[in-house]
Amino acid sequence: MEEQKEDKSHHFAKKVLGSKIVRWGTGVFAALLLLLFVGSFFLDEPLRTMMEKNMNSHLRGYSVRLPELHFQLIGLSLTLKGLTISQQAHPEPPVANFPLLKASIHWREILTGRLVAEFRLEEPKININLLQLRSEAASNVPLKERGWQQAIQDIYPLKINNVVIHNASITYVDLDPKRPLILSHLNLQADNIRNLRLPDKIYPSSFHLDTHIFGTGHGSVDGKANFLAEPVPSIKAGFTLDKIPIAYFKPMAARSSFSINDGILGASGNVEYSPEIKKAHLTELAIQGMKIDYIHSPRTAGAEKKRVAIAGKMAKKLSNKPGMLLSIDQLNLTRCMIGMVNKTPGESYHIFIADTDLQLKNLSNHFSQGPADVKLSGKFMGSGLTTATARFRPEIKGPDIDLYVKIEDTQLKTMNDLLRAYGDFDVTGGVFSFVSELHIKNDVITGYIKPFFKDMKVYDRRQDKGKGVFHQFYEMLVGGVSTLLENRTRGEVATKADISGSVVNPQTNTWQIIAELVKNAFFKAILPRFEKEVRGAKKP
Repeated sequence: MEEQKEDKSHHFAKKVLGSKIVRWGTGVFAALLLLLFVGSFFLDEPLRTMMEKNMNSHLRGYSVRLPELHFQLIGLSLTLKGLTISQQAHPEPPVANFPLLKASIHWREILTGRLVAEFRLEEPKININLLQLRSEAASNVPLKERGWQQAIQDIYPLKINNVVIHNASITYVDLDPKRPLILSHLNLQADNIRNLRLPDKIYPSSFHLDTHIFGTGHGSVDGKANFLAEPVPSIKAGFTLDKIPIAYFKPMAARSSFSINDGILGASGNVEYSPEIKKAHLTELAIQGMKIDYIHSPRTAGAEKKRVAIAGKMAKKLSNKPGMLLSIDQLNLTRCMIGMVNKTPGESYHIFIADTDLQLKNLSNHFSQGPADVKLSGKFMGSGLTTATARFRPEIKGPDIDLYVKIEDTQLKTMNDLLRAYGDFDVTGGVFSFVSELHIKNDVITGYIKPFFKDMKVYDRRQDKGKGVFHQFYEMLVGGVSTLLENRTRGEVATKADISGSVVNPQTNTWQIIAELVKNAFFKAILPRFEKEVRGAKKP
């Protein structure tokens, strides 16, 4: 009995002692955690000062400001608040602002024995304008020597393996500050950046991006990547774009002599970029309601020639280039207006095709992909029923294209600016039609251009009363010539211009040739006989 009492007493003492040890250990651990928590705050300012200094010492052409930092000894996480990056040449606005950036250990990879970091960015803002881009382009310091990698390493010593960006915005301001290009609500997640898992895969890392585009549009990208590939990261991804308002590109288009208004764009496709493969494939590109004009003026003539020359060289360079495939399965334009404006003094005019529907299929830079086919319908100058078809093949020995165009019953009054520019007269009535067939192969052009004029009324006493006497007489002569040349059975004036010859410049590409034919052959063939007859009539 006494022994049992002693055992119980001994057991109770051990239990009490164990409880005290547990409470003591818990208290010590809690005190240690509290000490670490409090100690973190004492480290914040020295770390903030050191980090800001180190980042600024490594960056070239840019400055960093870091107003607040908090380091958690518990978990070894680091939180930056209000980090801003400014370009020294143009500091306003800051290039980037990070309200909250948190860097920490990627704990999931700890289980596999790897020590790497993950970054999370909340509502970052990127601001870029044309002045900043031009300054960057003019810099003699290569991008890889700007110190960005080292600056990121200054934030957190571990290499980044996972990135999450939530609700970011990217704003680009071109010439017009009132029409910025804004990507908003941008979310990005990239995993396995260090290729810790699936190292044997060509694209071991996965990523997803989605964003609102210019307010009404939306875009998303899903793909795989090898962020560590040399000499540049490799990527393979699919993308979709929906309801993108095209008018936002107006300032940029203006620098290439294009005027864009209205229109909505949608697209889908995929891209692959690596040292071995460079592929851009549009499965579909659809544009609705766009109004686009090419603007020509004496002031921009020199720049136009340079752009044409560059485009020609680029087309030749990309045509059938090994390892590079550019292709479009289908491009659709619906209810668009496509035109050209000539602002040359004394020869100003605007020609256009309204209500344009265009379908292009199987466009590629490689001959092996087969020919591309184009079908177009619309209304020339808003009234002339227009149809056109074309088939062209990627260039091997030069442009290779078959083109057919037909315009029916265009109201001639809508072409008065063009008639004044090339014929020095206008009309009060009549219709214009046009037929053309062109073939380009082996650097040889063949075909014809045939314009028709019907019921053309040139001189009208009431319309032309403000013109000089000699000009009124000239218009009466033109009207008389048209009557003499008129087909008595059809009541129309018709002439045919045959086209044949070689492509003079072997560097010329398909699009350049078409543009030259439109500019030189089409307009000059409208009134070839009139020019001859009127020239003779004007001689004393």
